[in-house]
Amino acid sequence: MKTLYLLRHAKSAWDDPALTDHERPLAPRGEDAAPRVGRTLRDMGAAPDRVLCSSARRARQTWALIAPELDHDAPVEVRDDLYDADATDLLDAIHAVPAAVEQLIVVGHNPSMERLAEALAGDGNAAALQELHAKYPTGAVAELRFDLESWDGIESGRGHLTRFHKPKKLPDPEPDDGPG
Repeated sequence: MKTLYLLRHAKSAWDDPALTDHERPLAPRGEDAAPRVGRTLRDMGAAPDRVLCSSARRARQTWALIAPELDHDAPVEVRDDLYDADATDLLDAIHAVPAAVEQLIVVGHNPSMERLAEALAGDGNAAALQELHAKYPTGAVAELRFDLESWDGIESGRGHLTRFHKPKKLPDPEPDDGPG
């Protein structure tokens, strides 16, 4: 059984026209949402064996804020080819993942994340499918399961969408009352 998490980077900032798109940082809203997404992934049982992350600054920052929430270290491949990747390119990268990897997280961009999730989800949780088809906002994560032994067998329509989470629907962190 393979589990794939398709994670769109958190909300980015457009404030500095001097920055290239690749160098845009997270907005405060994205900085707030990413750890909540991380806690949600942890609560979902995410314990990735590998992470493929776009080299864009906002994607790297998203992962940097999520990773500490997982209580699990995984090798991270920051890849330039995931920045401008379309859904087919993302699928090619997934196909190349070693079979020993059971859980994989891909951190990337739209529209490719949305298109890939929709293409792979053959069936699944009805509410999750409805949410997925409605919108794939920044910080959203899709969990897809495949009854396969190897990542190179993943094809359109073969995935089971178990969950789809959007940051706006995640719980806010518990208030810190301080010591004692």
